[in-house]
Amino acid sequence: MAEQINTLEELGAVAGVEAAVEETPREPVRDELGRAYATGKRKDAVARVWIKPGSGKVTVNGKPQNEYFARPVLQMILAQPFGITGTDGQFDVVATVKGGGLSGQAGAVKHGVSKALQLYEPSLRGALKAAGFLTRDSRVVERKKYGKAKARKSFQFSKR
Repeated sequence: MAEQINTLEELGAVAGVEAAVEETPREPVRDELGRAYATGKRKDAVARVWIKPGSGKVTVNGKPQNEYFARPVLQMILAQPFGITGTDGQFDVVATVKGGGLSGQAGAVKHGVSKALQLYEPSLRGALKAAGFLTRDSRVVERKKYGKAKARKSFQFSKR
């Protein structure tokens, strides 16, 4: 009877495959202007985001961030990826966003900024991934069903 294989190294030796496969480091993805581009999505909102080194100026649909997203909560959402990675004030952001409401648009820009940051500097991927910023939040509004007042709400029931 043949020898029993107990470890992956032994299996690799039997198969003739090298056990230690070296991972190639990710390369930064930038255009000819030195910018990184990504698309972010949240609910019905889609944001196209470009980041480049700068003073931390954020422009959304041609307006400054504090003018487009007037509520401080929405501005805080946009600042989260920079806070997690420790790159506050190091990148200029230009974003165009369509669809949805302001909350969804802020989430879409945040998602786009996170993806663009990890493309610009691949070493930031770990922090962004651990915070959950690279995952698209797939929750959307549930459709209305027939025989119901809304998606799940029923009409008032009365026996008489």
